[in-house]
Amino acid sequence: MTTVLFACVHNAGRSQMAAAFFNALANPARARGISAGTEPAARVHPEVVGAMREVGIEVEGAVPQRLTEELAHSANMLVTMGCGETCPVVPGAKRLDWELQDPKGQNLDQVRAIRDIVKDHVTRLIQDEGWQ
Repeated sequence: MTTVLFACVHNAGRSQMAAAFFNALANPARARGISAGTEPAARVHPEVVGAMREVGIEVEGAVPQRLTEELAHSANMLVTMGCGETCPVVPGAKRLDWELQDPKGQNLDQVRAIRDIVKDHVTRLIQDEGWQ
């Protein structure tokens, strides 16, 4: 089982969307997605909850969590999104960086666009790694 850790700053937008899409689209017998942030928010951004609900994925109950060294070392792959140097280096883990706009405070159309880009990245990752 491969664990993919999606990390951003607040774990309330991009990384939550990525993990949710990943777990909806990847074969659960082959890989799973988790998410965390370097400075976790109190809750998932409401605009993200709404945009994800539109595509049938519920993230309202997701709880942002801190990206710890222990959590990072539990992953086989680390996908970072805007946390830069504050995201840990995980020896032996593959690392990708996706330059994605932060959905926090954006209008719904912008959040939808970010959501769709996140889904495209996740879909491509799943296909590239053979986790269908």
